[in-house]
This record gives sequence, C-alpha cells and structure tokens, in this order.
Amino acid sequence: MLAQSLNVFKFGGASLKDAAAIRNVANILETYKGDRLVIVVSAMGKNTNALEMIARAYADGNVDTARHKLAEFHNATMAIVKELFGDAPEELAVALNDLFVSVEWVFEDEPNESYDYDYDQIVSVGELISSQLVAAYLNYAGLPTSWLDARDCIITDNTYREGWVQWPETQSRISSAVPPVLNTGKFVLTQGFIGCTTENFTTTLGREGSDYSAAIFSYCLDAEAMSIWKDVPGVLTADPRLFENVSKLDRLSYKEAIEMTYYGASIIHPKTIKPLQNKSIPLYVRSFLDPTAVGTEISSDAGDTYPPMVAIEKEQALVNISTRDFSFVAEHHIRELFEHITTTRLQVNMMQNTAISFNVVVNDIDDRVERFCKLVDKEFKTTVDRHLELITIRHYTKEVSDSMRRGKVQLLEGRMPLTLQMVVKEVPVIKRKST
Repeated sequence: MLAQSLNVFKFGGASLKDAAAIRNVANILETYKGDRLVIVVSAMGKNTNALEMIARAYADGNVDTARHKLAEFHNATMAIVKELFGDAPEELAVALNDLFVSVEWVFEDEPNESYDYDYDQIVSVGELISSQLVAAYLNYAGLPTSWLDARDCIITDNTYREGWVQWPETQSRISSAVPPVLNTGKFVLTQGFIGCTTENFTTTLGREGSDYSAAIFSYCLDAEAMSIWKDVPGVLTADPRLFENVSKLDRLSYKEAIEMTYYGASIIHPKTIKPLQNKSIPLYVRSFLDPTAVGTEISSDAGDTYPPMVAIEKEQALVNISTRDFSFVAEHHIRELFEHITTTRLQVNMMQNTAISFNVVVNDIDDRVERFCKLVDKEFKTTVDRHLELITIRHYTKEVSDSMRRGKVQLLEGRMPLTLQMVVKEVPVIKRKST
C-alpha cells in the first residue's frame, strides 16, 4: 500500500474538445493542487473519429486522402495550441511534430495485412497528442504535472484493437513508475485507451477504452477512488440525447453497473468495473460542467432497488444461422460456431437458438460479419439483417417496454427476470403516390 492515498481522474474527449474546455479542466484540477492525483485523458473531441477515417483511407489505398485529413487534424490541433499558449512551448511543439510525423511514416509503407495493427498505430496518436497538450497546459497554468507514456506501463498481448492486459507485468510497471513522481508533488498525466506489447508495438484496449485504462491504474495503485468526468450529471436511466424523461441515479452497485455496461450503456466502458470491484474502489461519475455536484457513486454499498434503465446499441447485425440439411443445431455445431465467433472477434450482444437455427446479434464492425459468414458457409446457411437497434431494459415494466416498441418492427426478443432485450428496426414508411 502507498503511504498516502491517491485518486485517479479520467477526462474524456468532450471535456477536452477545445481550448475553453481544456481551461475548464485546469480550473477543476486547481482545487486538487497538492493532492496525489493520476489523470487519464482521451483524445480531444472527435479526434478518434477523425483518425479512424485516416486509418481507413490509408488501408483502402487512398493515401492522398489520408494525408489531407491528417493535415486538417494537424491544423485544428495547432489552432488550439495557439489559443492556449500563443506561441507553443518548444518542448510541446517538438513532441506534437514528432507525433504527426510518425503517422506520415506509416503512409510511406504499404498497408499491413492486419488492418487492426495499422489502426492501432494510427489511432493511438490521438491520445498521445491530447496528453502532451494538456500536460503542457497544466504546467503553464501553474499545476506541476509529469507526462507519462501509458505504453511504458500497460502491457497487453498482441490482440490489436482490443488488447488483453498482462496484469502481473502491468502491475509491476505502474507500481514502479507512478509513486516516485507523485512523491515529488506533481500530478501524473497519462493516456487512456492505449497499451503496448512486449515487442513494443502499440495496442489499443477497445473503443472508448480510456475508462478501462483509468481502472487499471486505480487497481494497480490501490487508489482511494476513481472519478470519470462527463458532460452529464452522473449515471442516468437512459441516454439524454435519445430520451427526455431521464433521471440521475445517486448510487449504483458494481453488479448493476456491470450489467448495464455489458448491455450497451455508453456512460462507462464495459471492462471498467471489475478491477475496481476486486479492490472495493468506488467509482464516481461526475460532471465537468458542474464539478461541485455529487454525481453518481458506484460501489458495493449501493441498494438493489432501481427504476427501469434503458440502453440502446445502434448499428447491430442479426445473423440467422441454420444447417444446410435442416438438421438440428446440435452441441458440436454450436461449439464450431463459437470458435468462428472468437476467430473473427465478433462482439456478441444477444443470442438465441431453436432446434434448427441459431441467432446472434453483434456489433456491425468493419467486415467481421462477412468474414464470419464466409467461414461457416460450407456447413451453415446464413442470413444477415443490418442497421438494427438492440434495446435492453433493466428492471423493465410493461409501460416502458411498450413505449420502446412503438414505431418499431421487432425481430427478436429475449427475457430474463430483470432484463428484457429486443432487436428492432424502424417501421418502413409507405407513402401514397401523387396523382
């Protein structure tokens, strides 16, 4: 155990989207000056989306497009730097230039056979850029801060785009690297989302994986608490961008949080909770727009009575699988199907089987569904419905479930004692021809 307790703060893209937002983060951190604090940051604003477009253009052979989009990203970044500093500090200017050049170097080679590998090398730059910029600004604002490369600490296997953490090595590295810096009175600022293989290749931890990074640091440092700073007042019963009558939950159990994140609640990355639960580290979801507000506490002490909570996963694919000879889908068939699901890294959100068919609902990412269907084509017949929504209601009521169905065509439904899931699509609009 550390001699003095520490906290881990995670700031996402929305809290770092522009110069004003970065100043706001500095104002929040000013109230914690002198505390032992590890700060984990995501890429700024929509920069991950921009870098994903760059990675895709490069993979598709559109290098000129990739260079153009990278130049736009570079210019936007330097505009923020100018607004924060005027003239960029020399050390920051060099660091940012090196990062953009590193992406240019990728373009000099042919795309790798593994798109996931190239994706990680390009998209990871977003977190490295934001962390360099924010660390420089905190120091500029009088908040002594030490920049730490997360790739020196979080070690993963070579599963690109969804690296699996090698916990013993990661624990050893974080325990060695972080406390000595904190003991000097400085904040430690590092990146979310990224890690590194033992061969020194950059990996990422899955989309929105910065929450998970913060949980890793919290676990390895026996943090007193972890806080995620969002643009919402806490954990809500549904996404306020989609629903009007949402309410904030003051407290939530680890178990309930795990269930909700697994089913698609976007407020927290699904892998975040378990490391915290293992060491009884409370998680606070707080608003960077109202930093004095209480937010939501996620811990082991929360009650078990909750209102209905809704999570929606968009861009889902429903894959219907049946044997070509109309025989039963037996145990050996299911074993084979799961092997192919693992190989293609399909992210399964719901499944259901009958005697002669197997239905699986997955995130429709890249060409994974196509690759899966190709692998099973010899023995199985597949049909795919795309652009679907998976609606999950925890602690469902008839009133809420009926409201979710309104205006939708339901393709699949699954019920458990506390959870209702339905796969839906919009009702096609039939218009009368004009005469």
